[in-house]
Amino acid sequence: MQRQLVGAYFLHEYSFEASALFNPSIVVHPDQTGAPPGGCRFILSLRAVGEGHISSLTFRSGTISADGGVSVDPTARLASIPDVESWTSGPNGDDVRVVFPADEDISERILFPITASQSHGIEDARFVEFMEEGQRVYYATYTAYSGTAICSELIETSDFVSFRLSPLSGNATKNKGMALFPRKIDGQYAMIARQDNENLYLVQSNCLHNWDGGVAIMKPQYPWEFVQIGNCGSPIELDEGWLLLTHGVGPVRRYSIGAVLLDKTDPSKVLARSKEPLVRPNPSEREGYVPNVVYTCGVMRHGERIVLPYAVSDTFSNFATIPIAQLLQLMEPV
Repeated sequence: MQRQLVGAYFLHEYSFEASALFNPSIVVHPDQTGAPPGGCRFILSLRAVGEGHISSLTFRSGTISADGGVSVDPTARLASIPDVESWTSGPNGDDVRVVFPADEDISERILFPITASQSHGIEDARFVEFMEEGQRVYYATYTAYSGTAICSELIETSDFVSFRLSPLSGNATKNKGMALFPRKIDGQYAMIARQDNENLYLVQSNCLHNWDGGVAIMKPQYPWEFVQIGNCGSPIELDEGWLLLTHGVGPVRRYSIGAVLLDKTDPSKVLARSKEPLVRPNPSEREGYVPNVVYTCGVMRHGERIVLPYAVSDTFSNFATIPIAQLLQLMEPV
């Protein structure tokens, strides 16, 4: 046992999922080899918490069948951090590029804190498949935690093998929970943000790394969200508008998941919202790393369904699916 402990020390072995595995987001896999007929492969990102309450970003892959069935691939026993390709320090923080071995399984790849701003955590990554001029890239906004301060940062990847982690600037980036729209709107990037820690804002910018100002578009309205509201990942584009899942915090710090529909040409206009939560904590699942919480950092569309991965009590994650038509019927016009 002593030899194993000494070996673990020199190898810097760390059980990065020992405490919790939660707050997932989901995107279509860039490689659809082996996808089931009528289905697709996906990549799931999750926030992992290990000893010392340090958060990192870990991944899973899986498939969605034509009828909406979800299957997660088996995971590797061990994982490793990437090699650093470049590191540039600037006035807003460190810009780092890292790369994993291409032959590693995706569950073997972990983005562990390496810069000062994220030294105590890479938290709640909201991944989105972004299309621009026919090119696909995956972005994720996340909360970097230094141990004393938080800030919003950005991940960029095209293959989930090489990643760029860079800081965001501007007065709209000083809080948690920014979510990027999957395409530009009227030639500008767009985010849903919560810079006042209570309401939802639409923020637009010509620069992906700088975000200022914003227009308040939604405030707490119903009892299940009266403390504060936030987004649950990037909006999904539908024929009817932009579908945005939200989280509401109610009495006893109870987190539930709802939805709103934003106008497609002017997302500052709320067309409809759910009066009651879509998903709420189950009384039998109240206990956990953080009790009374259901939460997600991103959903995806598969055909005429929404696939919703969500965390329970910040301890483990589950999946739900719902037909888009049914989801729209659950929302009331504003």
